[in-house]
Amino acid sequence: MSETSSAARTGEPAGPVDPTSPVDLTSLVDLVAGGRVAVLAGAGMSTGSGIPDYRGPNGSLQRHTPMTYQEFTGSAQARRRYWGRSHVGWEHFRRARPNAGHRAVAALEAAGIVTGTITQNVDGLDLAAGSREVVELHGNLDRVVCLHCGERTSRAELAGRLRAANPGFEARVEQLHALNPDGDADLSDEQLAGFRAVPCRRCGEDALKADVVFFGEKVPEDRVARSFALVESARALLVLGSSLKVMSGYRFVLRAAERGTPVAIVNSGPTRGDAKADVRVDAPLQVVLPRLLERLAVPAR
Repeated sequence: MSETSSAARTGEPAGPVDPTSPVDLTSLVDLVAGGRVAVLAGAGMSTGSGIPDYRGPNGSLQRHTPMTYQEFTGSAQARRRYWGRSHVGWEHFRRARPNAGHRAVAALEAAGIVTGTITQNVDGLDLAAGSREVVELHGNLDRVVCLHCGERTSRAELAGRLRAANPGFEARVEQLHALNPDGDADLSDEQLAGFRAVPCRRCGEDALKADVVFFGEKVPEDRVARSFALVESARALLVLGSSLKVMSGYRFVLRAAERGTPVAIVNSGPTRGDAKADVRVDAPLQVVLPRLLERLAVPAR
């Protein structure tokens, strides 16, 4: 690895980086300048938009265990608890806006340098920033699917139904929670008391689920195939803001390494893929990516 901070070498979490501090981007610039770059984006891409990550020093896994697919599908009480927490969290989540990192990737795509983005995030901010070729590997919180009849509806429509079924609920818990990267809020069973979920409007079953991949759920095969195709057609893979702890994202780094495709990783703190990286930059994306645009003479968006 040609660029690594002492924090990454020792395995210690990286501390805050001053936006004006020097970061050596020479190897990263050289790699990206050749074009045909596929991007793999993780939760660190969206922290600059106010959405927390899972595994950083202050990540939500320190305090919060995400609901699994098996728990959600196996218990009506679990679904009620999920929708109560998610309803409150989504009201904050939907107001998030793309940050400098999202906009930089969109600018690199518009300049013909990035060929596409595989995002592990469910916030839709890559598309909102203007990126066009995006594989939403884990889905998007803006959609809802019925597991019984398959109907897909907008999250905004469901939010209106949940609001009508639970008057005053949001105001009661407004200041009593922390937001998680999967879009839900930390609420206790006491705070959720009396919350009512709503059934599918078409079939009437209690089977509504956010159209995202839960922990323990399989990523749809077509998304995996599109992602592998993007990696295999790329000259380089650029990993942005992912610890690569789960195989869902790490497998694309492994595929690139198997094919001899150069891998660059930009992340605050160590990642599972560091040993596979040809270039490693340990610094915040909101610092690195705008500077990368400047070095490549790519107009910001």
